[in-house]
Amino acid sequence: MAALGANLAIAVAKFVAFAFSGSSSMLAEGVHSVADSGNQALLLLGGRKAKRAATEEHPFGYGRERYVYGFLVAIVLFSVGGLFALYEGVEKVRHPHSLDHWYWPVGVLVFSICAEGYSFRTAVKESGELRGTQSWVQFIRRAKAPELPIVLLEDFGALIGLALALLGVGLSLATGDGVWDGVGTLCIGTLLVCIAVVLGIETKSLLLGEGAGAADNASIRAALVDGDVVTGVIHMRTLYLGPEELLVAAKIAVRHDDTAAEVARAIDAAEARVRAAVPIARVIYLEPDIQRA
Repeated sequence: MAALGANLAIAVAKFVAFAFSGSSSMLAEGVHSVADSGNQALLLLGGRKAKRAATEEHPFGYGRERYVYGFLVAIVLFSVGGLFALYEGVEKVRHPHSLDHWYWPVGVLVFSICAEGYSFRTAVKESGELRGTQSWVQFIRRAKAPELPIVLLEDFGALIGLALALLGVGLSLATGDGVWDGVGTLCIGTLLVCIAVVLGIETKSLLLGEGAGAADNASIRAALVDGDVVTGVIHMRTLYLGPEELLVAAKIAVRHDDTAAEVARAIDAAEARVRAAVPIARVIYLEPDIQRA
């Protein structure tokens, strides 16, 4: 919500600056902000759709809708913004013209940096609670909720893009050559396309299906075994059905002389231990078997 509010205000300001100055950097940044606003709208829509209850057609629910909308954000909107900026930059380099009313783009860029900085600070603060001891690169690569990595990269890219736009406008004013404005626009387009590729790769991995991390896997395995009826884990598979819902399927070892009632009670107890150890493990299927050499 912070990113959506900031980007809508920034988009209006950038288009006003473009109208008065004719700066292609401002036009590219305006389209960038519109794309960013669309990003947040799509992420909010995906989050809402993901809350729908499971149906017979989709028995595991709609949690992965968030991954679908994250992928749309990464591929469509970022790429559209990036390709438009590249096109606009090429046109400005081929047909440069001086900037009019230079104080409009400069003032809007300074305002935009402040607004994007607020949005980026909010994203960093929200992410910090989930990141733990991971580096930022590890967090972006391993996060199961797509919204925070997308907003983080989006805001980080926006801040760099604004700096590039400010540099391009500044060089155009200093040299009197409008080519620098086009060069800044080309840099912005390249940056957006690179971010789109990174986010596309990460969200594709989530769409294909990712399992629990090493720490959660270890916790689940330890919770399954009670040392009495459940003597070991023969094999186990996990899968994220959504950012906050993990499926666990495991074949557990029991003794050959245990009764069906004992095994049933042990399975119920194992499920309770797993949910206590890893709360997002909400869908659990356990199959008892005899451990063989």
